[in-house]
Amino acid sequence: MDLRRSVLLPLVVLALLAGQPPASAHDRHGERLDRGLVAVTAGDGVHLSWRLLGHEATGATATGLAGPGFAVYRDGKRIATVTDSTTFTDPDPVPGARYQVAPVVRGLALGRSRPVTAWAASFHDLPLRKPADGVTPAGESYTYSANDVSVGDVDGDGQYEYVVKWDPSNSKDVSQVGYTGPVHLDTYRFDGTLLHRVELGVNIRAGAHYTQFLVYDFDGDGRAELMTKTAPGTRDGRGRYVTMPREDVRAGYSHTDDYRLSPDGYRNHLITMFRGWHAHPEVVAGHWPATLEQAFGIEPRYAYPLSGQDAAALADHFLDVYAPSRSANNRLRAFAGFVVDGPEYLTVFDGATGRELQTVRYEPGRHDDGLMWGDYAMPRIEPGNRVDRFLSGVAYLDGARPSAIFARGYYTRSTVTAYDWNGRRLTKRWLADSGWVPMTNPFRDTPHGRDGTNPSHAALTTQGAHSLSVADVDRDGRQEIVYGGATLDDDGSLKYSSTGVLPPGSAEPGATARVGHGDALHVTDIDPGRAGLEIFMVHEGARGAPYGYALRDARTGSTIYGAYSGMDTGRGMVGDVRPDVPGIETWSSMPGGSNSGGLWSADGRRLDTRSPGTNMSIRWAGDLTTQIVNGAQDVTPTIDDWRRGTVLTATGTRTNNGTKGNPSLVADVFGDWREELVVRTQDSTALRFYLSTEPTTHKMYTLMADRQYRVEVARQQTTYNQPSYPGFYLASDVDWSHVPLPRR
Repeated sequence: MDLRRSVLLPLVVLALLAGQPPASAHDRHGERLDRGLVAVTAGDGVHLSWRLLGHEATGATATGLAGPGFAVYRDGKRIATVTDSTTFTDPDPVPGARYQVAPVVRGLALGRSRPVTAWAASFHDLPLRKPADGVTPAGESYTYSANDVSVGDVDGDGQYEYVVKWDPSNSKDVSQVGYTGPVHLDTYRFDGTLLHRVELGVNIRAGAHYTQFLVYDFDGDGRAELMTKTAPGTRDGRGRYVTMPREDVRAGYSHTDDYRLSPDGYRNHLITMFRGWHAHPEVVAGHWPATLEQAFGIEPRYAYPLSGQDAAALADHFLDVYAPSRSANNRLRAFAGFVVDGPEYLTVFDGATGRELQTVRYEPGRHDDGLMWGDYAMPRIEPGNRVDRFLSGVAYLDGARPSAIFARGYYTRSTVTAYDWNGRRLTKRWLADSGWVPMTNPFRDTPHGRDGTNPSHAALTTQGAHSLSVADVDRDGRQEIVYGGATLDDDGSLKYSSTGVLPPGSAEPGATARVGHGDALHVTDIDPGRAGLEIFMVHEGARGAPYGYALRDARTGSTIYGAYSGMDTGRGMVGDVRPDVPGIETWSSMPGGSNSGGLWSADGRRLDTRSPGTNMSIRWAGDLTTQIVNGAQDVTPTIDDWRRGTVLTATGTRTNNGTKGNPSLVADVFGDWREELVVRTQDSTALRFYLSTEPTTHKMYTLMADRQYRVEVARQQTTYNQPSYPGFYLASDVDWSHVPLPRR
């Protein structure tokens, strides 16, 4: 017998007897989850659902994966053995009964799970502790609602904890003017125990684009950390301010600083910027007009360097004359609430206690208020907009350990930074930077679609989406970062930047253009008939973009199929909603009556002029098809099946993020391989968990055991929440022999 096998086998048996998964190469850098057993009161009894752990899958059968059968116990008595799934319905439940399951290996039941009792209802409420209401410097009152949720095992007990982002009612899009209340990040156990609260403070603005928080076990010790952007005034879970770099302390920065701009503060900010115009590097280099009068198109009036009085006069001209002449929406006298000055940090917190572990400077910094990012160049002048577009994710860049990914910018300058955490300190692995987009006049130009000044990453500009995805697109064992229309290789180099030819009726027929920015991005194996993964993305470039939506090869970035729209195509989704059609279907928000709207097959055939919703998908059914979560703003969320209609109405709950209609989380957090719906109650006093009780005869390991799916769940909270996908084909017509087994 192989010596390694002879040593490991007893360890496996001992681990099973103890009710814990055995250690493996995968486990050392992953989560050691428990059985995840839950019991839910259903119409036909008590529905039990539990995990098949990744290392337990041994091969394929006709209907699922091979692995141990499971003994089911009620109050210590074995009542069933299940072999073809990881669910069971007890038709004769006993009130208050305690259920357990155990894997059966060679006829022997090993390692019973923790006992559970049935939920009293068809859902479970996790009680929340809402932050106190507040008032802005402008005297406006605000309240709080639970928003995005991420998960991680912060204490190493094999069960997930839940990190809840609290958003104030005055939360803003990055382009919207006004003060916001501060953001809080709470960590809860499933029973509602609040472990800690991280208070981000007044210098982190509230909104979907600002706070990207990662929950993941970055150092492989079995306990998840929390990582997020911070600033002076941020307090950790113990109520202590994060550590400010010595140079910032020496420079006079303080945790009591408040960098939120008032309208008068913004005018003063402009005066300071204008007084330094003559010394700006782009002016000195001759790239920008030598005077502000030239930039604004008015006659020469002032001597440079500008005096304070002359700079003030030009600031008033900009606010009252020039900006309104560019667009009636430019009401910059009301510009308030933005943070365009002061230090920016990245902090790692202990997941269990909230204790600050390390704080470093956020890279790259904002540099300015958006002037060099193009925020003043377009007709709609939006200081602080393009510069403060943030994304985050997790990637196994070396194939073995997870790295944290933090990004800034995607319309003009685009940057992505990768960090490693070893339990003691953060190390920057690489920074990918497109460089600045050249402009001839920062107050009147069209910088989108131009190359940046960094030759190696010049084509990264304008390709970013309101999310990112992580996948091993070239099948080398290391994950890449799909940054919308471009993809970064595992070493941070630019793998490709996708383009297309503008068709008749577009802004420049025959020209080659970037596929460009978009609001929705999905990466998985969509077409099992093709090798590798595909990317489905929608694009908002209108007449300047070659496609309104497109399916692309994830390895090369080349377009498989797509259609020009000539408009901002804002939404799109993928899912197996037609099990009678091979592959996963795609659809977008393009009008169904057009030649390109509606539902499309994976191989490019139009199936229907209608299409499902685009808020969020969920794997809910027992037959491996995809369902859609609908309901936005003040509408009750539902789970809808394309063929069967509504299969769940989540009465008394709400989704998040305005018209986006995102649940707080959709992920396989316990039970079998299907995803749970996590939404806030209407008053945000609880997180409500719904679990599918539909029968299934498919046996599959927990989706969290798939590396791509797990990092996609960690990414789900970023900006415009997108569904999580595995790194292989998973749909109603899956060939189980092609489902990869997690590393053993």
